[in-house]
Amino acid sequence: MVVNGSQQAFDLIARVLLDPGDAVVIEEPSYSGARLIFETVAAKLLRVPIDRAGLDVDALPPGTIRLAYVTPCHQFPTGVIMPTSRRLALLDWASRTGAYLIEDDYVSEYRYEGRPLEPLQTLDHAGIVIYVGTLSKVLFPALRIAYLVLPTPLVRPFVVAKFLADRFSPTLAQQTLTDFMDQGQFDRHLRRSCARNAKRCQVLTSALKTHFGDRVEIAGENAGVHLLVWFNDFSSEDGHAVVERAAGEGIAIYPVTACYERPPRRLGLLFGYASLGEASIRIGVRRLAEVI
Repeated sequence: MVVNGSQQAFDLIARVLLDPGDAVVIEEPSYSGARLIFETVAAKLLRVPIDRAGLDVDALPPGTIRLAYVTPCHQFPTGVIMPTSRRLALLDWASRTGAYLIEDDYVSEYRYEGRPLEPLQTLDHAGIVIYVGTLSKVLFPALRIAYLVLPTPLVRPFVVAKFLADRFSPTLAQQTLTDFMDQGQFDRHLRRSCARNAKRCQVLTSALKTHFGDRVEIAGENAGVHLLVWFNDFSSEDGHAVVERAAGEGIAIYPVTACYERPPRRLGLLFGYASLGEASIRIGVRRLAEVI
């Protein structure tokens, strides 16, 4: 099903599958755009911590769970990639508890180390994975085209809910994108942009290490379009002042606190790099070092 961005996908999932009080597992930390959607329908959010392999399956709660929202391809915001063994364990838990898994595969096209891992949806033999993909990261955010791959029993209810919401997603953009794909341009774009983003990620990582050394810890550099950078000398309370002063120097960075229920002790900042040239990245990190 083609939808108007992944936010509409989450909204449809919430409206079709959730009643007030239903239990929804989310990652801690997690993407606030999805979390807020579930809160609007008065779902009961159960936060499960992230470890070095993604969502901690051993910490998943027992009992009746309606949904579990996960980002296994590149956990947001930490950048952890869930290994196959953990994916299989998560699928086993969901099949035993009767939960649907929402797989937010928002940026799996950009993997800079190793081969891509199979999505949960590919490994699913029980019909419990709702796969959400988007084109906003691989093309541009203003192109509001995302898609849902649904278990067969959910197709009809989602078609009806989508029709009630807005009738259909814009067809002109879809036809243009179809031509772009049929002509092979999309594949060529992905190869070029993946190589370009890998280089930009490398430049950003190198600049951070040059200017900050062991004062920072960098996460998520093997995939995606952003880094999570922990500043060991600052607390979360310092985040507003750092972000505000950086903005005064023309640098846009984002505190990670919005992704947590309880702010972490250290200052964590999100650095997006996909839209920046290498020279701009170096200049930006140098200015940030001066600010700090």
